[in-house]
This record gives sequence, structure tokens and C-alpha cells, in this order.
Amino acid sequence: MTKNRAFRSLPSPPVARRVSHTNRQFNQTRQDPYHWLRAENWQEVLKDPGTLPDDIRSYIAAENVYYENAVEGLKALRETLFKEMRGRIKEDDSSPPSVDGPYAYFTRYREGGEYPIFVRHKLGGGPDEILFDGDKEGAGEDFFDIEDVVHSPDHAYIAYGVDKVGSEYFDIRVRHVSSGDEFSETVANTDGSVVWRADAKAYYYVERDENQRPKRVMLHVLGDDQASDLEIYEEPDDAYFLGIGESQSRAFLFISSSNGTSSEVRVLEHGVDRAPRLVRSREEDLIYSVEHHDDHFYIHTNADGAVDFKIVKAPISDPSPENWVDWLPAREGIFIRTFIPYRNFSVRLESVNALPRIIIRNWQDGREQDIVLNEAAFSLGLWAGFEFDTNIVRFTYESPTTPPEIYDYEVTTGARQLIKRLDIPSGHDPSNYIVERLSIQASDGADIPVTLLRRADTPSDVPAPLFLYGYGSYGISIPASFNSKVLSLVDRGVLYAIAHIRGGADKGRQWYLDGKLSKKTKTFDDFTSVAEALQNRGMTTPGQTVIFGGSAGGLLVGASVNRRPDLFGGVIGAVPFVDVLNTISDSELPLTPPEWVEWGNPVVDQAAYEDIKSYSPYDNIRGDLAYPPILATGGIADYRVTYWEPAKWVARLRAEATGGPFFLRMDMDAGHGGAAARFKRLEEYAEYYAFALAVFGRAPDC
Repeated sequence: MTKNRAFRSLPSPPVARRVSHTNRQFNQTRQDPYHWLRAENWQEVLKDPGTLPDDIRSYIAAENVYYENAVEGLKALRETLFKEMRGRIKEDDSSPPSVDGPYAYFTRYREGGEYPIFVRHKLGGGPDEILFDGDKEGAGEDFFDIEDVVHSPDHAYIAYGVDKVGSEYFDIRVRHVSSGDEFSETVANTDGSVVWRADAKAYYYVERDENQRPKRVMLHVLGDDQASDLEIYEEPDDAYFLGIGESQSRAFLFISSSNGTSSEVRVLEHGVDRAPRLVRSREEDLIYSVEHHDDHFYIHTNADGAVDFKIVKAPISDPSPENWVDWLPAREGIFIRTFIPYRNFSVRLESVNALPRIIIRNWQDGREQDIVLNEAAFSLGLWAGFEFDTNIVRFTYESPTTPPEIYDYEVTTGARQLIKRLDIPSGHDPSNYIVERLSIQASDGADIPVTLLRRADTPSDVPAPLFLYGYGSYGISIPASFNSKVLSLVDRGVLYAIAHIRGGADKGRQWYLDGKLSKKTKTFDDFTSVAEALQNRGMTTPGQTVIFGGSAGGLLVGASVNRRPDLFGGVIGAVPFVDVLNTISDSELPLTPPEWVEWGNPVVDQAAYEDIKSYSPYDNIRGDLAYPPILATGGIADYRVTYWEPAKWVARLRAEATGGPFFLRMDMDAGHGGAAARFKRLEEYAEYYAFALAVFGRAPDC
């Protein structure tokens, strides 16, 4: 089945009415005939999807019915894929225990359970204590998301944050561990995270405002009404995100404000409720974060032209910038990603040419140890843990062929102990697969890393179906990690590729800077270059290439298919950010002001307006070339990429483009991340993969 034959027997699609709506900016006008899908009461809808106006609900319901009827023939395949993916999950799995004082804390799942169970036991023996049972708490809820469960410093309480809508407004409650009794108050409209005060009588949290923006750091005293909570800091700039964290030493709290390109940190001595102290005022293009060891703060920063970051130290008594001294200078080509100080050593995660390594440094003599692994492509991660005075570094290792492994590394002896390997109940033999790291030349000569996974018996010199994934925004790196779900494609002879394109930080921060603002189109050029190069190498064909991206990755695939619809056999955009020009021009939307540093501000800057207008998927649909089949998904309570973006995109594709077909599948009980339940999430991926296999001709006709 080619892209022209997939989904050939279809019912009639819904036709969205076109209502005249004109947008005017910089003496230019553009038509937005589907503006009406943006509910006038959208803020209310995000908190309570039941308030969605009837006309919009009816249209979206019709789209969902059309999609389900169109893919009726894929039900058996979807069920098969779901069973395969579920069969790779150890249903009663648990995490390795993390020691904190007299207890070890961990999470586990029960067989058939959707949500984690938070557990602890006493060191030296004793029964497991269930602190929070996600399955029990989420029973009967259409949507249930646990942001965090945090035990108090004296181990007497837990605080937990849950969202039952999908809007990412989390309610926080506190429970006595011993009795299970709860304090009467609910702290609402938060980001769900908690930092306990040292005396365990109060906790800090971040309050979201009516526009879903993290706005204030508050202190809540147990037993008090939320109205009496003490404001510690309010962020005055809507373009900045606010967060609070704790030093690894637990001596300090850090209040961070950041917009992605600049940041500002305030410090509080733990347990002291005076006004927080500013480390360094925010400056354009200056980023820093703070940690603590002995009488110094250690600051991870790009100051002084350190594009890939360096680490400086400054005295706690006066950490102002004139006292910053290089502790680990910037090194060309080495990107410092993470830095964690412990009492006797520090550990950092850095990358060279898009491959990671872990470095341990002794505080006393400066000697360093490397943890380096040598697969063609792999991923490393650090697990900070609760303790400061430890000789153990816990890290994770995985690759596209190797399931995640968790190791404890003993710093004094260099001994490495495997403490957990992800079990694949249905079986997994890494030798059945081959992972390759390719280098593709971009149109301007840049080298784009590509991670490719295939079965060993899938020949590399015969065209095969290709499932190509990319993201390419916000400086987010896509690791070469293990993904058990994609094995359902790879085992059917599909090539799975990750394009590490500009806009992400896979090759360092400059790789990110070269794919944002006025350079954003390089992200899309890189992606189409990868697809075309793999086709030119004879590894696949245009009709056998399906591209997938979510959120800003949905922008990637939307812009790419507008540019080169001839390169692709199918497109999957999960909660796709496709109505870019309208969204980034609307300062009322929750995330628009913080987004201006990523995309530009088309409200006041005509150059930014022209840039975004040139690639916004919703505004650049072509009628001169046939489009491949496209599946777009959304979540009705999604405040990050609002539901009307994919709805408007599909409506306009159907009206103005040729080819297709074009599908919208809207989740009426979820937000940006889709389902929070682990097995329901697998059902979503079964949908994506069945769609791709239909395009590849490896599924029944539908």
C-alpha cells in the first residue's frame, strides 16, 4: 500500500464551517476562517472541559467519530500492538530504593495497575509502608496525574500534588504517614511540587495565576487555610517561569526565574523565612543555576561567552558577580549539562559531539574519574538521590538496543554495581538489533547526527519503511535511549530514526542557538535534509517515510510537510504546535509571553512577524502539491498547545490542501501529555504505529 492507497475506503469527513475573521498586524491582513474553534471562555474550558460550547463540542465529536470510522480496519492491529508493548512492561516493577536517613524510599507498580505506589521501609528490615497508592487514589477518575509525593524531613508526613483534569493545575494535600489522616486544607492552583521547610511544619510551593503561569512562591503552614499563606516571592515578568528547589546539601532553597535565555536565582537559608537574597540580576542571554558546597556557591553558567557553560564559585557571604571565580572553565566542544555536589566529591554530566559522559571530581585534590561507555549511541543519566554525605554515584545507562540499567558507582574504589536492569517480560535480545550513528549534511554544510535503529535481519541496502522522529526546539536534547514501544515497528522491518536537528542542544548550546528566532527555519531544513538523504542513500522511499513529532515537534512535522509534501508518506503530529503566528501574537494565552525569546515577538517586531508567518504550518498550507495522510491529536484541557490548534489545522488542511486524508483525534479527558495512566498511554502509541503501518502497507486496508 502506498501513501495514495492508504485509508482509501472512507466515510465523508466533517466540514467545519468557515466564519470570516481577519487578523491585522503591521498593516497586513490574513484570514483565519476557523478562529471560532477557539472558545471565548477558553480559560474556563481549560479548568473544566465540560464548559466547552456546544457547537465546538459537536464539531470535535464529529471529527472523533470520523477518525474512528476511518481506522475501523486497524482495530485488530492496534490491539496487537498494544499487547506487544504491554508485554514488554514488567507490570509489578519497582524502582531501586533511595536511602534517606533511617528509611529507603521507592515506587512500585502492581500487576494491572495504572499508577505508581509510593513506598518506604526501614533500613535493616521491617515491612513496606505504603505512603500513597496511585491506583486507589485515582480509581474512578477519567484523568489522574500525580506530580509528586514528597516526604517531610522528619519522615512523619507526605505532601502530594494531583491533577484530575489535565490542565496542570495541581491540588496539594498533606497526610500523616502513621495514621493516614489528612490535614483538612487543600492548596489549589499550584504546579504540584513541594519543598518542605526544615522543621516539617510548613512547605514551599509555586502558585499558578489565572493564566496558568507560575507566578508566586508561597509558604504554607500545616493546618492553615491557603488564604493565610505567606508570599515569599512574586515574579513580576509574565515571560519568566518560576520554580523552587533545594540544594543537595539541604542547607539552602533556590528560587529560580527563567525564560530560557536568561535566569535569576534567589537563595534562602533553610528554615529562615526572611526575604530571599538575589545572587545576580537577570541579564539578556545570561543563564545560571546555583548549588552549594561548604562555604561557597557553585554556579553553572554561560557567563563570559561560555556557550557550552562553565562552573564558577562564589562565597556564600557575597555571591555577587564580581566575586565569581572560574572553578571549571569553559572548554571548546564540551557541553556541561548537569552538576551535582556531594560532601566529598562532585559529579557532572557532559557531552562531546552529542555523546554523554560522567565525570567525578574530588574536592580535596581535584582528581577526576570518568565513566565512559562505548556503544555507537547511548544515553546516560544521573540520579541525585536524597543524601549529601555519600560515596555512591547512581547513574543510568541505556541505548536503543540496551534496556535501561541502573548502576551504583563507588567513588573511593571505582567499583561499579548493577542494581537494576529493566526486565522485558516478553523477551529481548540486543543482538537482534543494530544501532548506528549517521552524519547527514545539512543544506548549509552542517553535520546532523542521526541515530538509526533496525533489526539485524533488515538489510541496509534495500529500501525499507522509515519512522523518523524529531523535536528541535527549546534546547532540548533527544537522547539515544531505549524505547521498547518502537520495537513493535522495528520488528516489522521498519527503520526507526531520530534526527538530532538544530534547535535542540544535542551538539551543545550553539546547536540550539542556530535553530531559534530568525534561524528557526534551519530546524525544518535539517529535518527534510535527513529524510531526503536517507531516501537518496536507498534506505527508504518517500512513500515509505512517516514523520512523527509532538508539541513543538508537531510544528516541525507541520512545517516540514508544507515545505516538502513529496518527501513523506505520512505525518503524525501529537498535540502539534501549528497555529504559531496566532498563538505567539496572543499575549493572553498562558505560554505566549515566555515563548517570545524562543520564536520572537510578532506583536512588536515586524521581522519576527515575517519569520513566523513564513513557516507557521496553519498559515502555509499549499494547494499545488498533494499532501500525504496526516493524523493530528489534541487534548481538550491542554494549556500548552490549546485544543483549537490541531482542530483548526485539520479543518484548513481538509478545505485547502489536496491529498490526505486528514484526521483529528481529540482526547476529551486529557491535557498536553495525553493519558497519565501507563497502559492508556500505550493505547495512544498503538494508534500512532497502526497509522504508520497502514501508510507502509503493513496493515489491513482501512
